[in-house]
Amino acid sequence: MSSPPTDDVQAFLDRHPEIDSFDLLISDLNGVIRGKRIPRDNLTKAYSSGIALPASVFALDINGNTIEETGLGLATGDGDRLCRPIPGSLMPVPWLRGGRQGQLLMTMVEPDESPFFADPRQVLSGVLGRLTALGLTPVVALELEFYLVDRQRTEAGLIQPPRSPGSGERATQSQLYSMLELDEYADFLEEIQSAAEIQGLPLDTALKECAPGQFEVNLIHCADAVQACDSAVLLKRLIKGVALKHGFEATFMAKPYGQEAGNGTHVHISLLDAEGNNVFSEPGDDVLGSARLNQAVAGLLERMPSAMALFAPNLNSFRRLQPGLYVPMAPTWGFDNRSVALRVPSGPRAARRIEHRVAGADVNPYLLLATLLASLHDGLTRELTPPPAITGNAYDQVENSLTNSWQQALDLLEADEVLGEALGRDFIRVFVANRRAERAQAMQAVSQLEYDWYLRHV
Repeated sequence: MSSPPTDDVQAFLDRHPEIDSFDLLISDLNGVIRGKRIPRDNLTKAYSSGIALPASVFALDINGNTIEETGLGLATGDGDRLCRPIPGSLMPVPWLRGGRQGQLLMTMVEPDESPFFADPRQVLSGVLGRLTALGLTPVVALELEFYLVDRQRTEAGLIQPPRSPGSGERATQSQLYSMLELDEYADFLEEIQSAAEIQGLPLDTALKECAPGQFEVNLIHCADAVQACDSAVLLKRLIKGVALKHGFEATFMAKPYGQEAGNGTHVHISLLDAEGNNVFSEPGDDVLGSARLNQAVAGLLERMPSAMALFAPNLNSFRRLQPGLYVPMAPTWGFDNRSVALRVPSGPRAARRIEHRVAGADVNPYLLLATLLASLHDGLTRELTPPPAITGNAYDQVENSLTNSWQQALDLLEADEVLGEALGRDFIRVFVANRRAERAQAMQAVSQLEYDWYLRHV
């Protein structure tokens, strides 16, 4: 994506006379898109003067309620901050209102134009600067899994797979990599591809994943980690919007069905030096990988237990962390091995990379990348050494050790000095307070299962 500078906004408007309003978007702690809608005539002003949003937009829980424990609400008067346009994000929204809608991604700054500490995008930018100072550029690609869900619920009020546009039947089988199911949903997938091209989003491939109604879309690798996350955030919005247009709902919940595979976000990372060479690949490293590949792996493994609250940010996230469904449950690594948490895929040495396989699809992409890059940076700067790479089935060789407790995950994150320094201690304080308050609300809800199991028998 290439951004029109302020003096090219009029050129964009001239190219799109059909667009009569613009959505100004910002991604909150949960990765939920918030913002404002402005008329066409106000777009130039948004570029020149920015827009005001309350700092408490980063105190909102998943229901859009301000969590006062973050300190971003009434304790500070719930004041506004300035939000500035993100270069490259001005684009049409072809699936909305017959193409009469546009959108622009924003980021929050302080009155002196310095980054606002609680904006996840700014957190990632700060971490990225640490690697830039080492003369290193991360190249990243994100893979997003999601389910299509029928807008009509079952008689019990539960979700169900949609009826196939091709056969009219509901899927009941896995059918991983099925071309038939891609054909049946061809109109939906083609509109995703078309809308992504119009928006300049670098969509790569789409495939049928391993559960009824589950799909995966992959973004092309990008040498700008922040822009890669911008694309992921906007692609989620695109998929949800196109799904609604076709009569479905798309969900990135980590575990929408208890007995089916969860939705994950896999991230591929390589590192380039100042000359553009991949530092994960060195002559003669075919068997064990380069020294810096091993250091990066070691850093990612060491921080992984403390990072689980960021990889699994809500109640449903932890339902995905169950054995037997290709979800890593321990900090493990290996070469071309899909049973580990960190996989080094096969392929040309020049393209050597690390695939991180732990996070759910409900993760905030900016916070996911910030955490991974901070962990990787720690491994490089301390020249850490990883344990031996796993060969064979890691699930049979290594005991589950990553926490599946939301409370414990938050405690581990709060105590981690490396992540606190890299992401910002004030940010960690806001994030942990927000998640703890949401957990407290969740603990007040009694599920149907609890009534079924305990009401009469205890």
